Amino acid sequence: MSWIRGLFAALAVCVLLVAGAVGCGTGDAGEREMSPSPVGRLLDDTDDGGRAFREVDEDEAPEVDIEVQPGSSGDGWDLTLTFERFRLSPRGAAAEAVAGRGVARLFLDGRFIAELRTPEYRLAARLVPRGTHHVTARLYADDGTVWAADGEPVERTADITVSGAEGTATATATASASASASVP
Repeated sequence: MSWIRGLFAALAVCVLLVAGAVGCGTGDAGEREMSPSPVGRLLDDTDDGGRAFREVDEDEAPEVDIEVQPGSSGDGWDLTLTFERFRLSPRGAAAEAVAGRGVARLFLDGRFIAELRTPEYRLAARLVPRGTHHVTARLYADDGTVWAADGEPVERTADITVSGAEGTATATATASASASASVP
């Protein structure tokens, strides 16, 4: 009886090998080639950190706006971001590009200061000495690519001006070069 079990085992292995060979593709017609991501198109352009731009159609591109107000207790700046066609991803989101999702990264005078998963941020006063400074909110997909429209990153820049001995402060928002950022 043991030779019958051995025969069935050998037949089962042969069937699996044949079925596996039939199921393995060789690139013939009928197979689909998967793109790296179904969202947008990766460009050769990158940001200062080397992250590739992910181009989407201008009418589908996310938008960001930034509002800067002096903190109520005078200890910094309150930043509020608003979005169109974009949602901030929660911590732990999969590292893949999903249309209209991701994180906002904040830059002060071109230096990275924070990655946001909520639309509010408190910018410490010590980071903004006397003079005019530029705070930029740029949108990224969860895979680390930069959302872009018309070859430009989707971002918005606000100017913060601190003047006078008492640290009198004013904040004004200005549009970036991004075609997807509209001036209110």
